[in-house]
Amino acid sequence: MERHDCHSATHEYPHPFIHDVKLTRAQRIRGIILGSILFPLRVTLAALFFLIMWPLARLRLAGLSEEERSRPVEGWRRWLLHPMLLWLSRAVFFSLGFLWVKVKGRRADLKEAPVLVVAPHSGFLDMLVLCPTQLATVVSRSENTSLPVIGALLEFNQSVLVSRKDPESRKKAVAQLNERLTSNGYWPQMLMFPEGTTTNGSALIKFKPGAFLAGVPVQPVLLRYPNKLDTVRWTYKGTTWIEALWHTTSQFYTNMTVEFLPVYNPSQEEKNDPSLYADNVQKLMAKALGVPATDYVMEGRVPVSKLGGLSLPLESPARETLALLNRNGLGAHEVEAALDRMIDRCQSGAQGSVQASVDELTSIFGLMDRQAAITICGLYSKDEIVDLRQIYLSISALSGFVSFKSLLHTAFTLFDREGRGSLRAEELSDLMGALLGVPQHNTAELYTQASSQGQLTEEYLLRVLTTHPTYQRALNEYLQPEEAGSPLAKGKAVNNNGNMHNSNGSLHCKKKFE
Repeated sequence: MERHDCHSATHEYPHPFIHDVKLTRAQRIRGIILGSILFPLRVTLAALFFLIMWPLARLRLAGLSEEERSRPVEGWRRWLLHPMLLWLSRAVFFSLGFLWVKVKGRRADLKEAPVLVVAPHSGFLDMLVLCPTQLATVVSRSENTSLPVIGALLEFNQSVLVSRKDPESRKKAVAQLNERLTSNGYWPQMLMFPEGTTTNGSALIKFKPGAFLAGVPVQPVLLRYPNKLDTVRWTYKGTTWIEALWHTTSQFYTNMTVEFLPVYNPSQEEKNDPSLYADNVQKLMAKALGVPATDYVMEGRVPVSKLGGLSLPLESPARETLALLNRNGLGAHEVEAALDRMIDRCQSGAQGSVQASVDELTSIFGLMDRQAAITICGLYSKDEIVDLRQIYLSISALSGFVSFKSLLHTAFTLFDREGRGSLRAEELSDLMGALLGVPQHNTAELYTQASSQGQLTEEYLLRVLTTHPTYQRALNEYLQPEEAGSPLAKGKAVNNNGNMHNSNGSLHCKKKFE
């Protein structure tokens, strides 16, 4: 079977961020009948147990000063309340249909492994793992403390809280983690999901280094759901959380297996390099699960893979935009004309010329449906104002209307704001973000490779992007024009038969044979 590298690297491994529950007609009918009975009954029981837990969780730290709260809870607050909350937690999941939890292996004690690293992370129902781990301390978003019941349980757990929006909060959380993990048994055992987000379990995504920063031994813990229907997963796209809850509670029971692997003791090299430590534990756990260990991560709610410091989107915004334009009746000539209007506006030099609203984007593309423009904005921006340079450059790279050399020249001119003939580090990040369609936060390696005597010129950048193996791979896999048979290309030759150009006009789309 022939496969082209021009397509996204997501073909190399399964896409871990999409999950849909696949139901036959009979399963759907059975789910409706059972769900109409079991869903309200089970959710009501779970809510009742949660309500009982709420005041007990608050009682644990009631009357303690801030200084006392900053230390592990001891005395009656632990020996009385901890078993009660553990029993009620298990009752919540029992009521949701998790009648049995199979445990394999032995949980390491606190001094053997101060932290348990759990994967894969499938959804909110994974929190059942806290029961066989004796309610180990977790890391959670600080925003969750405002949720009813959940906030009280996080307080009871003495969780490490972090705000993803506040860099200072992240620094404080890292300091807290290091303090607790190196306390030699003073603080309780911690439990962390190093993937940092939920997946469909088809692969392990890149582990975040948080659990490995202290350089202490960790115990890998595997989660499996050996059921006929895979109902528990809630991911970036696909089944929603309420659908996952409905499908799960509509089953007579749901199986879960928790497997404790042997404690992983890091080498000195791993202690000095938390990223290496995290990668090695990820590979070990992936091998035990029988799935690939990937470099996929979730950045700003966008799934990407990492290559040479670049963030490469698993779902290219430009490809999705081209498909959307095609569905709205725009052929190659209409897209090319729209791109011409777009670049003319960007190069006009007028104030605000590179920014466009939804209505302006609707006009530029000549769309009849304003919702299509809103969707395109959503692919590139968090609001309804979009940077036209991102749309122009990323779509032009895939549409093949100009060679890559010409496109890079245009990009360089757009981001060399002061006309110096060279780019600063932040300008290079913006340029690569526009080409790839997603923000780039770590282009220091590329900047070092492409600069000479502190200057990053267009010539240097072109040479590195088209000759360096790492960045050449990024061009081949993420910036290849659409194939000649694609909807956009019909009726128009695509950039010399769909091949990209380097400085000699000869960077061809590679093929693999399987």
